[in-house]
Amino acid sequence: MEPRDYAERVERAPELPPGSDERFQGYGVMGEPFASGHVLAMRRFPASSVGAGYTSVWHREPAGGWTFYADTAPLRACTRYFGSDVQRAVECQIDVSWPGPRTLHISIESAALTWEAEFAPSFATRMLNTMARLMPDPLWKDRRVLSLMAAIAGPALRAGRLGVHGRAPNGQQFSANPMVLWTIVRGTASLGETDLGPPGRLARQARLGDFWIPQRGLFTVGRAFFEPFDPARHLAVASREASPARPI
Repeated sequence: MEPRDYAERVERAPELPPGSDERFQGYGVMGEPFASGHVLAMRRFPASSVGAGYTSVWHREPAGGWTFYADTAPLRACTRYFGSDVQRAVECQIDVSWPGPRTLHISIESAALTWEAEFAPSFATRMLNTMARLMPDPLWKDRRVLSLMAAIAGPALRAGRLGVHGRAPNGQQFSANPMVLWTIVRGTASLGETDLGPPGRLARQARLGDFWIPQRGLFTVGRAFFEPFDPARHLAVASREASPARPI
């Protein structure tokens, strides 16, 4: 199956994984760094346990500030977990399309952002996808196993450090299950009149809490788990510009 096939299958039949955590299933770009210092990432979760399915695009400017765009309320999107490290959270329309079986196009008209990425398998992704396919479901919840997988996958993919479990900036523990992977072999993006330039490794790898943005563009299909919100331990912060007093 091609990336578009997986995406269409998830869109046709969204299904949450079992459990009592806050859960999501879908696909996205774990991250794509650009030689200019910009970073983009995307999450498309048709299945969400905290509200309607949604799409989110993350942008980090070279100076380090993050803007998260989402087509749902910020505290029902990725900023529910990452907001305290995000400068701005913007609710807006996001358009996602597949011009080809391995090509993803994303646009946000209100931000004048366009992004297109082309995916391909590699020896490393084939190896990791085979391992993922054979792994029993309980092991996907074992943090020792996830740590071992990340330690293998990071160097194999030439993606730097990978963080598939840990603590998000707002305090929740998380686990990510990237069950199918492809590398990005071509990426172009612009924001307003700025061309983000060619993809390339950052001098210092970007991170949000314990989630590390890969140093190489990666597309994945999978699921994510976050511990349920506890007002005594977690922050209800959608961004640094937002009020922290809003309940979720």
